[in-house]
Amino acid sequence: MKNEAIRAIPMGARSTLVTEFARAPAGRRPVVWSVAGSDSGGGAGLQADLKALQAFGVHGCTAVAAITAQSSVEVTRVEPVSAELLDAQLAALAQDMPPQAIKTGLLGSVDNLRVVCRWVDALRAQGHPVALVVDPVLGSTTATPFVDDALLDAYCRQLLPRATLITPNRREALRLLQAERADHPLHAAPAPELAQALQARWRLGTRERAPADGQGVYDCFAVAITGGDDARAQGLASDWLQSAQATGWLSLPRVDTAHHHGTGCTFASTAAAALASGYCVADAVVLAKMATTHALRHAYAAGQGAGPVQALPDFAQHLGNLPWLQITPAAQTSFPDLTDPALGVYAVVDSAAWVRRVLAAGIRTVQLRIKDPIEPTLSAQIAESIAAAQATPGAQLFINDHWQLALQHGAYGVHLGQEDLDTVDLDALRQAGVRLGLSTHSYWEVARAWALRPSYIACGPIFATQSKDMPWIPQGLDNLRYWAGVLPVPVVGIAGIDASNVADVAATGAASAAVISAITKSANPEAACAALMAGFAAGAAKAG
Repeated sequence: MKNEAIRAIPMGARSTLVTEFARAPAGRRPVVWSVAGSDSGGGAGLQADLKALQAFGVHGCTAVAAITAQSSVEVTRVEPVSAELLDAQLAALAQDMPPQAIKTGLLGSVDNLRVVCRWVDALRAQGHPVALVVDPVLGSTTATPFVDDALLDAYCRQLLPRATLITPNRREALRLLQAERADHPLHAAPAPELAQALQARWRLGTRERAPADGQGVYDCFAVAITGGDDARAQGLASDWLQSAQATGWLSLPRVDTAHHHGTGCTFASTAAAALASGYCVADAVVLAKMATTHALRHAYAAGQGAGPVQALPDFAQHLGNLPWLQITPAAQTSFPDLTDPALGVYAVVDSAAWVRRVLAAGIRTVQLRIKDPIEPTLSAQIAESIAAAQATPGAQLFINDHWQLALQHGAYGVHLGQEDLDTVDLDALRQAGVRLGLSTHSYWEVARAWALRPSYIACGPIFATQSKDMPWIPQGLDNLRYWAGVLPVPVVGIAGIDASNVADVAATGAASAAVISAITKSANPEAACAALMAGFAAGAAKAG
């Protein structure tokens, strides 16, 4: 049985972007291989990896690449296993438990790195498009080096070109780029520049190796440069994400603890677990950030040095672990609260006439959604809709997309999609006191929305819909229940909602259910509105 946290992390937004990764057989937990070193002190390496994988609810398999003699204060010896022994471990696993993802840590030797590369290629060639997460463990937190120049070169030329995601900290990124010297142009560069340089290094590596085998070269290479070792951070722990889906800083207040052993292992292993479970790369990194933050909050002393972090299965249940995703790490000023957070049935219509009609039918939350930006009556329709809402006690009207006209006509609220956030003047909306609603479909989109502290957040698609072309699979009621329980702002369920399921939507604790065709395509829209409102009220009563 899945643990409670993973039952409540269903928001996959498993978009078309992630279908290249292998999926676990029906009824089985995803399998993740960790190929890394054994930590005799129990704080990092395979021991930390396994705790993180178990916390996420996947099945973790461990292949020992190196054995370390270490405690919480020092590493006294590192000895790689033979390439033959590592190969035998992976061969045994491949016969019985092929992975959906592989996470690498301390590999110990060039020969062992090559063994991993061969297995990644072999699995992918057999039709298992395995995700590969590379945690470039180049040294210990107590400053013991784990790689020489030959192994570092093998990382750059052989392992990184096969990676789906790499998770270096700043020191490791500089080492991979050979930029440790203070006079190197990249030595003082910000994380975004380091990530771009690493991606350029990866592209060169793929060109170098493609003629040889061509296996496993994906255009989804992503970089997450973790910021826990960045002394320049001011009270924040900020990780830079650069991926096909999202780019920006994932930030949270820094956890004040002396015990942080195993954070890199926890981060990379959680990301691998999420990829194995079908999440896209950006979602996987958000979940990794959440799990690692929670693990730091539960770290403990085990010896005289820095103690281990503790990965726990309830990491996704706490708002304090949800990072904000944005181009600059600073926290944002909140948008105004809704006049009435109990939004109820939320009618989405495409004309002022429809706005007036649904308001007359008793609905008090309405969105005017006219998608054509050159509609000749657009400005007039917005003005008429705002006037109708202002004349209706308790009405809350949101203008979709057209925020400039909404400001011009004194709108109460604006609703935006993720694509609109690249161009909107958020400060102008804040200064005008406009309420802001944002659509989200995945963890990273929620993290981006949460960074702006909007008035409400819409989550979906909850059910399949024909009203809008969406690349996401339906997320279901469990996702909606999860976000309604975690987010402190009203949550709106979107997509595929009608009279047959609106009570179930309300029973999740969501503040609202957005409805389009169940009203606008009804033979009797007034009766449809009444049925929807009655159904939502009944479901909300069950939610308490």
